[in-house]
Amino acid sequence: MEPKIVELPEFSVVGIQARTNNAKEMRGEGEIPRQWVRFFREKIASQIPNKVDSNIYAVYTAYASDHNGDYDFVIGMKVSDVSDIPPGMVAVRIPKSRYAVVTSAKGPTVQVVPQAWQRVYTLKDSHRLKRAYQADFEIYDERSHDPQNSQVDLYIGLK
Repeated sequence: MEPKIVELPEFSVVGIQARTNNAKEMRGEGEIPRQWVRFFREKIASQIPNKVDSNIYAVYTAYASDHNGDYDFVIGMKVSDVSDIPPGMVAVRIPKSRYAVVTSAKGPTVQVVPQAWQRVYTLKDSHRLKRAYQADFEIYDERSHDPQNSQVDLYIGLK
């Protein structure tokens, strides 16, 4: 199934950040699983002011190059104002852009999200997806409350 294309206005996410790359993540040496553990253990969502909803955002930004280079991974919440960022957190701006929306299958989050990213790489490799490498993100909404039966939307920034 082809992704749907949407145009989104600029918005901001406040959360916790780590620098990583796909090679480290694939070897099991990455930051992403640790960031998820920290996000829930430290109840980061409850510390973020000016949230616009209860969705969790996992943002990939500040790409050094493309999917082979380093990038910043931020887990947080969409906010209406970034003037009050808690200590140890960052604000990232998601630019106004066109995004390809890839929806995962339903199932365990740890399986369906990587499978959805594999679809992104397949589409990119077939030249049907021209990625901008400015900001990509996943939205964890009410469909992902049960980690064993979850569905997640990936938003891939386009050129």
